[in-house]
Amino acid sequence: MVTFWVALLAISILIYLLLDGFDLGVGILSLLPNSEARRRAMLGAIAPFWDGNETWLVVAGVILWGAFPVVYATVLSAFYIPVIFMLLGLILRGVAFEFRNKSERSRWVWNLAFGGGSLVATFMQGVMVGSLVQGLPMINGEYAGGTFGWFSVFSVLCGIGLCLGYALLGACWLVRKCGGAVRDLARRQIPVLAIGVLLFLVTVFSHALLENLPILHRWIDRPYLFVFPAIGAGAACVLASSILRHDDYWPFHMVSLIFVMAFGTLALSFWPYMVPFAITIDEAAAPHSSLAFMFWGEGLFVFPLMLLYTATGFRVFKGKFTSAPGQY
Repeated sequence: MVTFWVALLAISILIYLLLDGFDLGVGILSLLPNSEARRRAMLGAIAPFWDGNETWLVVAGVILWGAFPVVYATVLSAFYIPVIFMLLGLILRGVAFEFRNKSERSRWVWNLAFGGGSLVATFMQGVMVGSLVQGLPMINGEYAGGTFGWFSVFSVLCGIGLCLGYALLGACWLVRKCGGAVRDLARRQIPVLAIGVLLFLVTVFSHALLENLPILHRWIDRPYLFVFPAIGAGAACVLASSILRHDDYWPFHMVSLIFVMAFGTLALSFWPYMVPFAITIDEAAAPHSSLAFMFWGEGLFVFPLMLLYTATGFRVFKGKFTSAPGQY
C-alpha cells in the first residue's frame, strides 16, 4: 500500500509539472512585448486547460497530507513562505485570466498580474525543488532551518531554471496549438530558451560539484541514473531537428520528455527518502488503516476520474486554436 501511494504521488506531481508547466510558461511569455491580438491568442491556447491543470496540484497535496503526513508537516514547516507566494501567484493569475477580458482601461494591470503571478508561482516551485535537492537543515527528523532555511544561491538558481524550463514548454505548446504570427514568434523563442536551459544546467551542476552536494554521490552509486540524461539529450536533438524542419508536433513532446527524464532522475536519486536525506518513505507513511481507507476514495475514484477528465479535455480541444474577436 505504501508503494502504491508513493507511485500515485509521483505520477500526480509529474502530471502537474507537465500540464501546469506549459500554461505557466505561456503566462511567463505573455510578459514579453505582445500585441493584444497575439496575447489573446496565447491565452486562448490554454483557456480550456489551465484550471484543470492546477487541480493536479490539489491531488498531489491531498495524497501528501493523507498518506505521508510527516512529510507534509515537515515540508510546510520549511516552505511556509514559498508555498504562500506560490499560492498567491496561482490565485492572482486565475483572477487576472478572467478579469482581463472584461476590462479595457485597466487591461494592462491584469495582463501584468497574469504574467507576474505565473512567474512568481514558477520561481517558488523551483526554489522548493532546489532546496530539497540541496538538503534541508534537519535534526532528528525535524526541520531546523528557521524561516529562511530554504533560501540559498542554489535554490535561487533552480527557481530561475524552472522559469526558463516552463517558458520553453509554453513556447512549444504555442507552436503546437497556434498558427500564424503567434506560432512563428514562439518558434523563434524556442532556441533562445533552450540555450538558457542548457546554461542553467551547466551552472547548477558546476555549483553542485563545488558544494559537493550529497545527491551527487547517489549518481555515482547508481550509474543507471545516467540513462535518463542520455534520453533527455536524445530528446533535445530531436527538438532541434524539429525546429529546423518547422515541425509543429514534436517540440512539445520532446520538451515534455526532457521534463519526464529530469523528474525520473530526481525521484530515483531521492529513493528511498522523501525528504533527502532525513525521512524515508516508510518513516513518512501513515498507518496502513489510513492508507487503506484513502484507497477507496482518492485511489479508486478521484485519481482515475481526474485522469479521465484530463484525457477527455485534451481530446475535445485537440488541434490548432483559432481566435475569435471578444472571446478566448
